[in-house]
Amino acid sequence: MVLGPSEVGGGSVIGNNVVIGYPIRRKILQVPNASFLEYDAASSGAKVGPRCIVRSNSTIYEGSSLEEAVELGHGVLVREKCEIGAGARIGTFAVVDGSVCIGSRCSIQTGVYLPSGTVVGSDVFMGPYVTVTNDRYPPSPKTSGVVIESGAVIGSRAVLIAGIRVGSGAVVGAGALVTRDVPPGDVVLGVPARRVMGRDEYDRKQKDFVSLK
Repeated sequence: MVLGPSEVGGGSVIGNNVVIGYPIRRKILQVPNASFLEYDAASSGAKVGPRCIVRSNSTIYEGSSLEEAVELGHGVLVREKCEIGAGARIGTFAVVDGSVCIGSRCSIQTGVYLPSGTVVGSDVFMGPYVTVTNDRYPPSPKTSGVVIESGAVIGSRAVLIAGIRVGSGAVVGAGALVTRDVPPGDVVLGVPARRVMGRDEYDRKQKDFVSLK
């Protein structure tokens, strides 16, 4: 279902039960009968660029924009005012929770949670069920977004605490709890996360592992 003045680019594939341009909460509360006809009238629309794939049961709120060749898995939620760069892939049941910016060619795997204020650079990999937070003392009225710079790698089920920055090319190991900034090119592991090596050594280990028969 395409609501309001939403745009869908040529060559895009839209799955079953997809909603594009879903209205924000304030507008829904003003709609007396909660019908999709009224939602259609209330929506300011969303943008889906050309050659995108939006799989079944995904919802894209009004004010959000997907650039060219973005792919969404099944049941992905993209809240309002999100920007997703060209060629990014976002896995099944991921939540992009409003006012989030994701760069080009990112790979964001199943079940990742990105709260409001998160900024993700280009060419970032985020493993399954990574959790990013934006409130250090919940629940509070003050939020602080996490910044993940280009080329960073975040392992499965890592947790990033509100306000931290993961530098370009840094690696966060699976299950790590990141409570402070990670400098560019550092590799961190553990709870709380600590530096264990540099990216050069990590890349060598990765290459050696891949070459094993």
